[in-house]
Amino acid sequence: MLWPLLVATEFRPWVMLAPESLKVSGHFIASFWPLAHSGEFLWMVAQETWRTVAMATAGITLALVLAVPFTLLSTRVLSISALSGRMARGPFWLRQAVRWLLIVLRSIPELVWALVFVRVVGLGPTAGVLAIALTYGGMLGKVYSEILESGETHATEVLLRNGAGRLQAFFYGLLPASAAELTSYTVYRWECAIRSSVVLGFVGAGGLGQQMDNSMKMFSGGEVATMLLVFMALVALADRLSAWLRKALG
Repeated sequence: MLWPLLVATEFRPWVMLAPESLKVSGHFIASFWPLAHSGEFLWMVAQETWRTVAMATAGITLALVLAVPFTLLSTRVLSISALSGRMARGPFWLRQAVRWLLIVLRSIPELVWALVFVRVVGLGPTAGVLAIALTYGGMLGKVYSEILESGETHATEVLLRNGAGRLQAFFYGLLPASAAELTSYTVYRWECAIRSSVVLGFVGAGGLGQQMDNSMKMFSGGEVATMLLVFMALVALADRLSAWLRKALG
């Protein structure tokens, strides 16, 4: 089953071992040393790193603003009319409309959203924040709903049957049982948003990615290597934060 896919994608990894490819790769990797470490460059990297983290964090925050209400609307277990076994027509179609909206948001990659917003708001981090917010809002809304529906729902149903509202059932029934998993996934998406913000910089969304693009175009391997190390440190920090939060909420 895999062979036709490899043929269709023209997958030829042995090309990397060709003498010409090895020569180019060798020159590029050799240019990584020595690392760029001038005070002016490191200060610029620190500023752009902060801008990258700010872009990812602001984007995830706006994504949560979209995802949380969409989650509450699309989660079946929070539907009062579904307690009778069959959801009423109005809530059913509202739920379907919200789910289709989430599909639209997450089906368009953040890179495409960034290209659109760069034309609308111009170059800079604003385009990256909006791109992350829309794409990740769709992702978070879908996964949050699945996490809540796959967990223990008995307490939520009891609350709804005894007169509790949707928000009460969510905060006292669903959220305590799923808080650790929801938090872990949110922090993971924040880590992904940091990576995305670097990629978005290549299309003019600012941050560390835009500086890395400039350095690669100027064949400054030492600068690229320094920024890659900073980027790996950011991902490692996000991983440790996720582990700490899971332990705290577990």
